[in-house]
Amino acid sequence: MGKGSRSLIYYLVMLLVFGGLMYFIIKEGEARQIQEAISVSNEAPHDLKEGFFVFKDLLMHHVESSIGILLLQIIVILITCRLFGWLFAKMQQPTVIGEIVAGIVLGPSVLGHLLPSVSAFLFPFDSLQNINMLSQFGLILFMFAIGMELNITEVRQKLKETILISHTSTIFPFFLGMVTAYFLYNKYAYESTPFLSFALFVSIALSITAFPVLARIIQEKGLTKTHLGTISLASAANGDITAWCLLAVVVAIAQAGSMLSAIYNIGFSFIYLLLMFTVIRPFLRMIGHIYHNKEVVDKGLVAFMFLLLIVSSYLTEILGLHALFGAFVAGVVMPDNIKFRKIMTEKVEDVSLALFLPLFFVSTGLRTEIGLLNSPELWYMCGIFILVAIIGKFGGSLVAARFVGETWKDSLYIGALMNTRGLMELVVLTIGYDMKILTPPIFVMLVLMTLVTTFMTTPLISFIQFCYQVFGKYKSHKVEWQQPQPGVFKVLLSFGRASNGQVMLDVAHQMFAHTKDKLEITALHLTVGSDVNPLHTDNFEEVSFGPILYGAQKLNIPLKTRYEVSNNAGQDICEIANKEGYDFLLVGAGISLSDLPNDIAANQYRTSFYDKFLRHFKAPESWFYPGELLKDKTKMFIEQSLCPVGVFVNRKFVKASNTLIVIHFAEDLFLLNYADHLKQTTGSDLTILNLMSNEAKDIDLVTQRLFEYTELQHKAIVYNGNKLTQSVLSAYNFMLISYNTWNLLSEVSNEELQKMPSTLILSK
Repeated sequence: MGKGSRSLIYYLVMLLVFGGLMYFIIKEGEARQIQEAISVSNEAPHDLKEGFFVFKDLLMHHVESSIGILLLQIIVILITCRLFGWLFAKMQQPTVIGEIVAGIVLGPSVLGHLLPSVSAFLFPFDSLQNINMLSQFGLILFMFAIGMELNITEVRQKLKETILISHTSTIFPFFLGMVTAYFLYNKYAYESTPFLSFALFVSIALSITAFPVLARIIQEKGLTKTHLGTISLASAANGDITAWCLLAVVVAIAQAGSMLSAIYNIGFSFIYLLLMFTVIRPFLRMIGHIYHNKEVVDKGLVAFMFLLLIVSSYLTEILGLHALFGAFVAGVVMPDNIKFRKIMTEKVEDVSLALFLPLFFVSTGLRTEIGLLNSPELWYMCGIFILVAIIGKFGGSLVAARFVGETWKDSLYIGALMNTRGLMELVVLTIGYDMKILTPPIFVMLVLMTLVTTFMTTPLISFIQFCYQVFGKYKSHKVEWQQPQPGVFKVLLSFGRASNGQVMLDVAHQMFAHTKDKLEITALHLTVGSDVNPLHTDNFEEVSFGPILYGAQKLNIPLKTRYEVSNNAGQDICEIANKEGYDFLLVGAGISLSDLPNDIAANQYRTSFYDKFLRHFKAPESWFYPGELLKDKTKMFIEQSLCPVGVFVNRKFVKASNTLIVIHFAEDLFLLNYADHLKQTTGSDLTILNLMSNEAKDIDLVTQRLFEYTELQHKAIVYNGNKLTQSVLSAYNFMLISYNTWNLLSEVSNEELQKMPSTLILSK
């Protein structure tokens, strides 16, 4: 008897023995139960119909329980926010705008107005406190991450250049906010709210800039390392620090009731800041030098950092400055070591951005009832708020930038960028709303102002660029299309995974090192996603280009590197190749195709699984077969690129020492030119597989051309076959194939392609 049979017998005996014993215990226990328990047992359902009604009642009870409602709310919120974020990203807008709009849609303004019963079921009044508490905790984590994004050393270095811009862009709208509040106070403020508190909150709401949204817009525009991007980011960082310090003072004054009462709050807050920057920060700097990689950062250290965050938030909360200010300061005093900060933001940011912030947006949306603006006068006041906000922030930044010597073009850009508000504005408004300083109508007006000023940033930048192009005063930062340089063969090598970059460099070198022109290779790596943290980009760049730079040094060839953040990687790659005059575009096929298993067992498993199950449900081949996985991607590059394209499939490539060239059409003969370059560099053995049928139109022309080629290349062999086989493919370590032939073979020979070697799919 085998081991498997003995295990099965043991398992069955165990079930029978212990099942029987438990049945005996249950029967004996029922005989001893008291009268009340017997009556409960008699009320139990006696058939499936009664059981269903009991199940239904229990189901509704669990659905309407506190945890059930909360989980359902989170599911709806996350799905809605992701959907609207995706839609607004397609509109070239920051995803945060879409998430804010999603919050308003789920609130009384849309869902509550159109489907009041659904809104009442999904967001009952008693459950809102749970969402608010979770969103506040998420904001604490988010403000901690924002604090870590601000590099105090860089801010200090740029202080002289940016202090006038940042402070003017804060003070000017702050003053205009004071003036606006003066005229609105009697009619739109709570009777119990002091004028000073009301005016200070309106002013701070109009004067803040959203550093995170600004940073991501600058990334999307490719301005991160330009003078304009640096000045804008540093100005926004200075402005954020100033605005949050002002907010802390405003909250302290609002809670204390007067300036005199707030002196103690401000005094103890100063002691808190002194402690954080003179004691805690040096201590953390020492920790940062020791713990600077994931191997040494353990759970104990992470727990200590979170404890520090919570303690800092608690101290500012009890001092009357709000917990968010403490979280922000805790992030600012984190070690300057960029690797340590990256590790900590990875611990915090994904959860805070993906889970908690959508809850905050909906929490804000549930308070934003646009129906409160039910008269022309209120909409007029909303327009006044928007106009004052734009004049104050855009105008103040523009004038200050021009005063310090920036060009009109850069000054306009800085004004447009500094006018961005986004999430930071909502944080300020929420604090004012919770403190009963901002009335619901004023809150709604300022939320709409936030949406308009953030939404207008990207179109305004495009409009400024368009104006300068029209009047001939501005040359776009994108290089216009160039003719290829004579005497230079320019290759754009775009890779995803860092390890694949070095392999693709080997391919480019082996294919083109012996061209008659000078070889110039540019390695391009794109990080997809406009919500990439600016703190991470330098580290991404360093990690991504490390292997390929090492490979270039080993091959002793010059290599240019280029790193960008992109929302549409394929389109941006083609645009760079076209605009900057490259002679050849080399891209990777991606993980899905390059890592396909090529052993016999995998083929047998795939065949049986696919044929017996997936074919039964008519699953499309594009989900599984390599040809279909790559067809759309290759088609996009070939159709949109002006230069020849090579899509590389990495199957453990080292050196093209034994190369197969597949010919199926007369047009495929261009592959022989690439084979020449390859042979000159590597001395590769060349085998030409001629798949053309004898009845093909151009068979004689192709046969003659192949004969002439083998006469020139003595080691080249022509193999005439009518079908691609796995045994043929497995005999080679590299394959050259045209795009058209690949498309054909991926449909008729997908089984055989499972055994293909590393492959370069080429367009003419």
